[in-house]
Amino acid sequence: MSDTQQRIDSLVKENDIVLFMKGNASFPQCGFSGRAIQILKACGVDTKTVKTVNVLEDNEVRQGIKDYSNWPTVPQLYVKGEFIGGSDIMMEMYENGELQQVLGGQ
Repeated sequence: MSDTQQRIDSLVKENDIVLFMKGNASFPQCGFSGRAIQILKACGVDTKTVKTVNVLEDNEVRQGIKDYSNWPTVPQLYVKGEFIGGSDIMMEMYENGELQQVLGGQ
């Protein structure tokens, strides 16, 4: 496992909620990242408790997270070490109540 993969693995395993995104919770820098933050807020998550990783600040992480999850896009949400998905999957799970259950257990 590369250094970047190890760094990503540590972030995912050491934080209850991790969102790899463009920007941060206070200042998302793309629509999908902003949508992901809004979905978390709608689920009652205090975004100050979410570990956000700005992929725009680190090209190795920007590519590395896609390899880590085998998922081609950012944002990517992890809860308790488990990959949940991007903003479309988050929205679908939110609409059917699954995301609230996943986040409620954290």
